[in-house]
Amino acid sequence: MIDGLIAGRMYGYAEERSGSAGSVYVTCKVKAVTDHGETVICNVIAFNDLVRNTLLTLTDGDSVALSGALTPKVWTDKQGKVRPVLDMLAHAILHRVRSGEE
Repeated sequence: MIDGLIAGRMYGYAEERSGSAGSVYVTCKVKAVTDHGETVICNVIAFNDLVRNTLLTLTDGDSVALSGALTPKVWTDKQGKVRPVLDMLAHAILHRVRSGEE
């Protein structure tokens, strides 16, 4: 596990789910761009109430920064190219307020 910070844009919308023991959590994807212009998808899960509730207010393309436990992984796309991906258990969130919400 790596304690990390990612910044990027929401890729789709956050979804609220329930665990078998009744725990509530939110999952979403964040698209981040590397220094080399490549895109990295971060699969996010959040149990913290503030992080969950804030993620649920965001829409596709909104800017967001998350802090938490990162796990780097790889996946192979349809063309056989190996690509990086991150899994994050988010503990804290910062997002940009859109015009009109200030």
